[in-house]
Amino acid sequence: MFEQQLINALTLGSVYALFALGFTLVFGVLGVINLSHGAIFMLGSYIALLLVSQFQLSLWLAMAVAMLACGALGVIVDFLVLRPLRRRNAPHLSPMIATIGVAIMITNIAQGLFGAENKRFPFGTIPEDSISIGNLHLTAVQLAIVLISFILMIVLLLVMRRTQLGRALRAIAESPKAAYLLGINVEGLFLLTSFAAAALGAAAGVLVGLSFNAISPFMGQPMLHKGIAVIILGGMGDIRGAMIGGLFLGVAEVMSVAYLSSDFRDAVAFGLLFLILLVRPSGMFGKILERKA
Repeated sequence: MFEQQLINALTLGSVYALFALGFTLVFGVLGVINLSHGAIFMLGSYIALLLVSQFQLSLWLAMAVAMLACGALGVIVDFLVLRPLRRRNAPHLSPMIATIGVAIMITNIAQGLFGAENKRFPFGTIPEDSISIGNLHLTAVQLAIVLISFILMIVLLLVMRRTQLGRALRAIAESPKAAYLLGINVEGLFLLTSFAAAALGAAAGVLVGLSFNAISPFMGQPMLHKGIAVIILGGMGDIRGAMIGGLFLGVAEVMSVAYLSSDFRDAVAFGLLFLILLVRPSGMFGKILERKA
């Protein structure tokens, strides 16, 4: 049924969009592609799983703690890895290579601590109830994923568009040097951006763990590939583009599985992305951001 597939696509696309938001936020403000984002996404799901299964915390409290913990890790990565490279005016490839190393380290630590096999949230972590509207069936998991994703995305969009903090971040995205001369605490906002991006990645990790009921140390790499595709499709550094691009990728994947075959899932989705980028190489929302001064 087409309408049911749209619900499934909205659920999957919401998670992709949430993951890509943190990714594009770092690129838009810091001007780097943080390739450790997928590993932090994976770690967030493990932290929530540990808190739920071992400490009997509620899922939502566990998710909040996971976001805070991964946000702190994002700050540590920025302080220890990205900040020294910024001060040395390192080439653009240096942060990418450095964060690849961070991702490999986090993945190997997770594999050593939790094992390579898939883990699952305990039965009953979230109610198994569903809402039926005609022939449509919306489970509690799907409803929670869509609501949490859209709430976090809207909050981020409002912060960026309507607050003094958002204006300061946009100023830094345009020119860090000019922002510094205007009295903006550039380094402090770099750290805050890293915190927010990692926290969003952790939230996406928890939601993916709930959606697929499978958590593994290697779940971050496929999501990283899709996150890169989403932010390129939407326009590098553009929050609206990350949201719409994530939803588009979710629709493309679900519809290809429903009406073609699961074997063609990624081929169809990335093929459509390729065709769109042939028409609009800079993405759906304008040109790629360029730093000035």
